[in-house]
Amino acid sequence: MSVSYRQPGVVLTDRRFTVPLDHADPGGETIELYAREAVASDKADQDLPWLVYLQGGPGGKADRFVGRPAWFGRALQEYRVLLLDQRGTGASTPASRQTLPLRGGPAEQADYLAHFRADAIVRDCEAIRPRVTGGAPWTVLGQSFGGFCTVAYLSLAPEGLSAALITGGLPSLDAHADDVYRAAYPRIERKVVAHYARYPQDIERARRIADHLLTHDVVLPNGYRLTVEAFQSLGIMLGSGEGSHRLHFLLEDAFVRTPNGHELSDTFQEQAQGLLSYAGRPLYALVHEAIYGQDARPTAWSAERVRAEFPRFDAAKTLAGDEPLLFTGETIHPWMFDCDPALRPLRETAELLAARTDWTPLYDPARLAANEVPATAVVYHDDMYVDTAHALTTARAIRGLRTWVTDEFEHDGVRTGGPRVLDRLLALARDEA
Repeated sequence: MSVSYRQPGVVLTDRRFTVPLDHADPGGETIELYAREAVASDKADQDLPWLVYLQGGPGGKADRFVGRPAWFGRALQEYRVLLLDQRGTGASTPASRQTLPLRGGPAEQADYLAHFRADAIVRDCEAIRPRVTGGAPWTVLGQSFGGFCTVAYLSLAPEGLSAALITGGLPSLDAHADDVYRAAYPRIERKVVAHYARYPQDIERARRIADHLLTHDVVLPNGYRLTVEAFQSLGIMLGSGEGSHRLHFLLEDAFVRTPNGHELSDTFQEQAQGLLSYAGRPLYALVHEAIYGQDARPTAWSAERVRAEFPRFDAAKTLAGDEPLLFTGETIHPWMFDCDPALRPLRETAELLAARTDWTPLYDPARLAANEVPATAVVYHDDMYVDTAHALTTARAIRGLRTWVTDEFEHDGVRTGGPRVLDRLLALARDEA
C-alpha cells in the first residue's frame, strides 16, 4: 500500500514494486524496488508528465531531499518526479555484507551481483513504468552512472522515453576498463596539481600524513585500517565542486600534540572514516569495474593494474624525494576489501566478479545511431570521473543528441548548478524535439 505525506511545498508517496531478479527469467526469483514519488503541493491534483531520476553510482540510492532544492525544485515545476532507489541500494532489496550471505557463499553472491548493472536497471524501469504512468513514456534524468543507464535505456528500450537528459554521464560505448583508467589517472593528476596550486600549504601537510601512515599502523575508530593508499584515495573529493576546499579543511586538522607525541587527531580520523567507508554504498566497490565489462575479458582489478603504469602515484617513491604526494580518485582496489570492515567479508565475492568473463554488451551502437528520442547531455570540460574525450565520442554516436560542454561546473553540476543546468538540458531537448 502506498503511503503519502508532506514536506514544505511537496507531496511525497512511497511506492514499492516487485520485479524479476533476472529479466530474462520473468518467472524466477524476484526482488523489491523502492521509489519515492514527488509532486509540488500546488500541482498534486494535476495530470503531469513524469520524470524518473537515476542517481549516480553505481550503488547510490536516490537523493533524500528536504523541500525543493537544486534541480529537484525546477523539475517539480512541470513534472511528477520518481526518485528510484536502483536495485540493491537504499530500500530496494539492499545488497551488503549483512544481506548477501542470504544468497549463499561468494560464488552465489557474485552470480547474484552480476544482475546489478545498467541493463538490469533499465529493465526495472520498463517493468514499473506501466504501473506509474499508465504506459506513457517518461523523461529520464541520469546523473553520472545514471547517465550510463540512460544510454543503455536508449539502446534497449527507447520506446519508454519521451526525452533523455544526461548530466556528466556519457560512457564510452566500447572501452575496456583498462582504457577507462588509463584516461583517468592523468585527469586525476591534473586535479591534484590544481588543488596544490590553490592550497600550496597542503603539499607539506599531505606528505606529513603519508609519512606518518608509512611508519605507523593506524586503525580508525570504526575499524578501518588507514594505509597510505587509503589516504591517497581521499582524492575522490577533488571531482566535486567543493571537493578541493573540503579536502583542504580535512588536512589542516590532521595532527594534534599528545603525551606520546604528534598523532592523527580524533577530528581527522572521524572525518576520514566517514569519507572512506563503503558501509553505506557497498555496491559501489563491488560492481564499479563491472559497469565497464562488455565482453569476455575480465576487468581483473583494472584500476590497480593500470595504476602501476603511473609510478608518480607511488607514495613511498614520492616521499623518498621531494615531489608532492598525488591523491587518487574514483578507483577501486583490492586492498579496500582488507581495510574497510564493511567490505572485508566480501573480498572473495569481489575477486570472483573481477575474474568474470561472461559480461554482455550494455549499449547498442546501431540503435543509438538511429535514435529518435530527444536527448541532451551536459559534458563537464575536465570531469575527473568521466573522460571528456570518451563522452564526446559517444555523443557523436547518438543520433540527434545535443551537448552542452562547460567548465563552469564539476561533476556534481546538476546539484551545484541547480535549476540552471536542468533548464539548459530541457531547452536543448525541446529544440531537438
